[in-house]
Amino acid sequence: MKILVCISHVPDTTSKINFTDGDTKFDTNGVQFVINPNDEFGLTRAMWFKEKQGASVDVVNVGGPETEPTLRKALAIGADTAVRVNTEAKDGMQVAKELAKVVQDGSYDLVIAGRESIDYNGGMVPGMLAALLDANFVNNCISLEVDGTSAKAIREIDGGKESVSTSLPLVIGGQKGLVEESDLRIPNMRGIMMARKKPLNVVEPTSASAETASVSFEKPAPKGDVKLVDADNVGELVNLLHNEAKVI
Repeated sequence: MKILVCISHVPDTTSKINFTDGDTKFDTNGVQFVINPNDEFGLTRAMWFKEKQGASVDVVNVGGPETEPTLRKALAIGADTAVRVNTEAKDGMQVAKELAKVVQDGSYDLVIAGRESIDYNGGMVPGMLAALLDANFVNNCISLEVDGTSAKAIREIDGGKESVSTSLPLVIGGQKGLVEESDLRIPNMRGIMMARKKPLNVVEPTSASAETASVSFEKPAPKGDVKLVDADNVGELVNLLHNEAKVI
């Protein structure tokens, strides 16, 4: 089984977010980038298939040279080969088209993507990719088992879970539940040294173009001052909640 794991290069959740050029571009100065958490859950599950079923595991990213340290980390975790599509990721459809070309050229059986990235939270790419490939698709996937060309998955739905059966070729939008946080792997020194020797192939992009563009960004309004109310003054508390906070 050939597995391709899609890796997004995203800011660490502890990073301070700012914008430049009139709030039209993300300011990367001083920002540490990591593997998108949903992708890391998927990569860890892919490593299980590699170790238990002998699958091969490649990783792919659409982005510039600045994303290569993130791909190297995925290699240090245990992926066999990395592919970087040498173009800026501009919107979901453009990224999906670039990924589709990589999947087709590599004849992959299973594509594991995160259900969404934590930078733009678009949640579009896995479904678009499956449609472009005419492959089966399971989103919000929290469990996956593969036996030959058959697959059984569990996906999260509102108020519960749904068990589905499907077949390869398959694209999943994974999340926490594919593995637990305690299962995530921290690259050890041996893995880091081996990653330096593993192939990181740079491929040129297709002619796919973005179909949407970000006009501007706006950070949430800063939180207001806290007002403390004496525990015995219920009337004032109700007044503030009703007239100022407008929550009752």
